[in-house]
Amino acid sequence: MALDSKDRAFRCDAISRIDYKTLAMDRVLTAFLARLWHGGVTSRMRRATDLDVNAYLELLVDDKTGRFDGFADNEDVTRRWVATHLLDLVNRGRVSEAVAGPRPLHGFAYRLRNTFRSRPYGADEQLYELLAVNDIALKALREFFFSDIDPTTGEAVPGPDIDVESQALLSMVEATQGKAQDRAENSSRREQKQLCRQPAELLGEDVLRLLLHRNFMPRTVLVEHLKILLSFHLALYHLRMFKLVPAAVRDGAVDNACVGGYKHDEQCRFRPQLFVDVAGSEGELPAEYAVKSAATWYGRLPQFVRGTFAVLKLTDFAKDLHRQGKYAMPGKGDLAAADAIALLDKKYEADREVFFDMRVRRILDEEEEPLAPELQTIIDLGLSRFDTYLELIMHYRGAFQRKYLVDCLDSMFLKGRPGELLTQPRGSTGVRRFVLDSRLLEVLLQVCLVQPDASGQMRTRPMRVDEVLETLQTRYGLYIDTLPTEDGFHGPDLPDQAAVRANTAAFVDRLREIGYYRDLSDAYLAQTVTPRFTIGAHLERSQSWLPPRSG
Repeated sequence: MALDSKDRAFRCDAISRIDYKTLAMDRVLTAFLARLWHGGVTSRMRRATDLDVNAYLELLVDDKTGRFDGFADNEDVTRRWVATHLLDLVNRGRVSEAVAGPRPLHGFAYRLRNTFRSRPYGADEQLYELLAVNDIALKALREFFFSDIDPTTGEAVPGPDIDVESQALLSMVEATQGKAQDRAENSSRREQKQLCRQPAELLGEDVLRLLLHRNFMPRTVLVEHLKILLSFHLALYHLRMFKLVPAAVRDGAVDNACVGGYKHDEQCRFRPQLFVDVAGSEGELPAEYAVKSAATWYGRLPQFVRGTFAVLKLTDFAKDLHRQGKYAMPGKGDLAAADAIALLDKKYEADREVFFDMRVRRILDEEEEPLAPELQTIIDLGLSRFDTYLELIMHYRGAFQRKYLVDCLDSMFLKGRPGELLTQPRGSTGVRRFVLDSRLLEVLLQVCLVQPDASGQMRTRPMRVDEVLETLQTRYGLYIDTLPTEDGFHGPDLPDQAAVRANTAAFVDRLREIGYYRDLSDAYLAQTVTPRFTIGAHLERSQSWLPPRSG
């Protein structure tokens, strides 16, 4: 291959900290907990050997506090409970089964993980950087996951209402004291300057609203809902980048509104629009439209790969200019994506052509003569040396990077798992389409039905079905009762009405199935989506992370 390591490098931290591979949200959230405890940097754990199921069982039954008396007398049952309720297993049920670590049910779960088998591939860092836009959301998550930990000493102080799973994990952590040392990495946190603040702000708001349910549902259930919500927002963030990054590279600058911030009700023009199939029948019109929607987004991957390469290689160009004294790099050397894209300005054209001409020549010099027809075609296009260089990289690496991006995006959509936004029947040979799984719908309803009242206090309130549909559309870009106006669509036509009516009817049925729909009469205004929990009437203001009351 004619490319060296600088040419092949693809991870661009200015866009996403994720090393695009298949993600498991249990492991992502477990690693995120370490960053939550250490202020944005990960943990350096030292353990001689990995822990297996028996090792976790021994930590539990050897508890000296007496909290788990009798567990040792029923070892087989206890082992099954530990394996199924507490642990995240790799290749569960197979000969190669191994433990990745505990499920992220408590903040210190990361101290018991087997790091090699519990890789988050940078998704934990990306989540932290998105949530760092809203300090209150980070504080709320820390208070929730570390509620039984003294913030000063780090010692466990279990309260009377602690659930058995959290107590089991805390006992295991206490049993490992002195055997594995938890320290923050020496490196300080590298702040990510967001290309667009809107997805980060929306994630923070949703996390705060969901955490208001902490006193109304079991901890294990709320953690599952958090995993679904975080994965959902990771997927939406990257869909936005699929539109924003290629457009910014094409225009030579990032949209001013993305950089400066949007007004309260203003929508970003790169906001994703997805048509989701709720009816769930293959071959029907809603499913066909959902297939078309998914195909549009996955079809954008090559341009996103090219745009990512562009930002990364422009960062290399900036470093070269800095060495020549022609450009001032930031103190830590981390160049924001918007600043890298700004180097496409005409005033840098001469230096840019010289820099990338050397890279193009190096690639071509290593090729045999005559050049392969594909390479000769690229040269004959007469593009700038920068664009020629990008096309050469795409020739060699475009399909390779796209494959990993597909796998990563599928996992962020939770394909084939509870809470999925995307399904693919018949495995890898099937056609992808966007769907709205009942678990995901329940999580989004819990968020959307919590809204500020006239005094600014957050409380639940019923909403009409059409209000819920409009909220899902405007807040997340999920279209159910109408077709999107872009992203593969141009708005609804008359023949589409039957499809969207069927989808809307299926949505109402889904609401009824999960217990949120109340049909009091035939009157349209009486058909409401009712919150499962009443929040706000006696909301405890003692929780310091809650937004202050206005007025």
